[in-house]
Amino acid sequence: MSKKAEGETPVTQAGQELEQQAVQEQSAGAQELIELSGEEFEQVKAHIESLTQERDEMKTLAQRVQADFDNFRRRNAAVYADAQEEGARNVIKALLPALDTFDRALENAEGVDVAWLEGMEKVQRQLLESLGKCGLRAVPEGGQFDPNLHEAVLQEEAEGVPSGQVLQTLQKGYQVNDRMIRHSMVKVAK
Repeated sequence: MSKKAEGETPVTQAGQELEQQAVQEQSAGAQELIELSGEEFEQVKAHIESLTQERDEMKTLAQRVQADFDNFRRRNAAVYADAQEEGARNVIKALLPALDTFDRALENAEGVDVAWLEGMEKVQRQLLESLGKCGLRAVPEGGQFDPNLHEAVLQEEAEGVPSGQVLQTLQKGYQVNDRMIRHSMVKVAK
């Protein structure tokens, strides 16, 4: 033995021997061979192939289910958004007669108390602001007749006015988020 080996303590030598024994046991277990007949080999091979195929089918199925769920989630979000917008449009449609009543009341407010008139204008303005936050916009008055925005209920001869020009708005039209909810009723020049 070398001097180094002589100087080692028995604990260190015992630890090295245990370590070498463990390595030998592992390599012996890894090298254990099992002999199979040709028929047994084919059975194991067929079983491995069926398990691989089953795994691939399950993986494909899981991917399809995930894709279906993602599509469902997107469709559901779109339906939810459409339902909310439709609900807002329905509420606004139900309030349009109240806006029309405000317009008529303010147009015919001759000889009424100034404080009452200012109060009515303030309530109308607040209602329009609140509905504006929900996407309500009035259709612009005047201009050239546009069948996408206007409904012509009267035609009248007017000198110096080109044909198709809106002469008067009889009832205001409104849009909600670029979607028409009521066309303006207008009088158009012949």
